[in-house]
Amino acid sequence: MNGIRTDQASGLRKLSALTANSGVRVVAVAGGRTGVGKTCSVINLAAALAKTGKRVLILDENPRHKDINANLGLSARYDLQHVINQDKTLEQVMTQGPEGVLVLTVMRGIHSLAKLSSADQERLIQCFSELSHLIDVVLIDTAIGKTSRVIPLSLASQQVLIVLSGSGTAITDAYALIKLISQEYARRQFLVLVNKVESENRGHDIFNNIASVAQKNLAVRLEWMGCILQDDKLHRSTQLCQPVVEVFPASQSAADYRRLAEKLMQCTGTWADDDRVENFMRRLIRTSHLDTADFTV
Repeated sequence: MNGIRTDQASGLRKLSALTANSGVRVVAVAGGRTGVGKTCSVINLAAALAKTGKRVLILDENPRHKDINANLGLSARYDLQHVINQDKTLEQVMTQGPEGVLVLTVMRGIHSLAKLSSADQERLIQCFSELSHLIDVVLIDTAIGKTSRVIPLSLASQQVLIVLSGSGTAITDAYALIKLISQEYARRQFLVLVNKVESENRGHDIFNNIASVAQKNLAVRLEWMGCILQDDKLHRSTQLCQPVVEVFPASQSAADYRRLAEKLMQCTGTWADDDRVENFMRRLIRTSHLDTADFTV
């Protein structure tokens, strides 16, 4: 056990120089329906944050055939479950994407958290504590559908970013997700990104409509995080398995993601200067025991 921890700590320190950290920001990114561009947004937001010097870790809940690694043309042989089983160290199961962004596949591991013994919980928390001096921002790409653990992941995160597009079904589904999390689990603040719109005015209209209804009927506050305009360069970058901020930095969508990254780091919320990655894992283990209903659209 001690050998595993020592080797892991030594290896992780090679990923980045140890510097003072003002606390880790953890954001769960969720959407009510497939096709809204949630995973694409996570990839590009992570790259935009990394370009500003932030050290980013993506926790990916999606199935392997459509996860972050697949979208980046990478392959992950191992996942969080291998760490839980003590077959691999945390360093060994992570992949590295553009701009040094780290990616950890967590789908199987998330589903087994509620079954862990107290000793296994503490061991896993200790594993994640080695990341605290290496990571500034954790983005969680939550899955969509009946197998998703979006509720525990959202409750354990400091902020929840809802991604929706301009279609009526996407707006309805996003509202349903906000309603479920707010009414059943008392989350009162959500960040909202409007994706795939033809103009900023259209994005504002969509946001204002859903924000007005949510404030009136759910007593929650939605915070405008901007919009991502439809852009051929974004589609092309996806085909190239690269973030648009990397391959087409002068494009409209790249500028939109840079603004999103800046706004995310400036927005108010439940950030804590002393929050750590292991604190998030403690919260996630606790929330994983909740008897949550599946959210399926």
